[in-house]
Amino acid sequence: MYQTLTFLHSTLRWLVLISLIVSLYKAYRGYFLKTTFTKTDNAIRHWTATIAHLQLMIGMTLYFQSPIIKYFLKNFSAAKENFNLLFFGLIHSTLMLIAVIIITIGSAMAKRKTLDNEKFKTMLIWYGLALFLIFIAIPWPFSPFANRPYFR
Repeated sequence: MYQTLTFLHSTLRWLVLISLIVSLYKAYRGYFLKTTFTKTDNAIRHWTATIAHLQLMIGMTLYFQSPIIKYFLKNFSAAKENFNLLFFGLIHSTLMLIAVIIITIGSAMAKRKTLDNEKFKTMLIWYGLALFLIFIAIPWPFSPFANRPYFR
């Protein structure tokens, strides 16, 4: 089960990133060109949040199945000295949870705005902040903090 969850979590991150980038592109374009917030824009907003929630659920399941996390939780005093363990045990999970909360808030706020320009602006701000946090928290292969391959 752990291998399957790791594969799903690693693969689904690309869908999260793509959906956020598409959402930000649509929001940027809509805000600055002052276009109408269409059903497609609303669907993109909604699916971005849904994909992020799905990734969070897989990530939380993986968190409690991971041997790295089990070691981190049992040996916290020693594990916090190892940055790789600290990254996966605390930093990655906390930043990703915050990012999904930000996506959720941004999606809900954009949905409730009445003016199209306000919807785009809300998505641009909240989704942009979430994407920034996600970029920090992903263990990229080139990251000096903790690294994993692009696909597992």
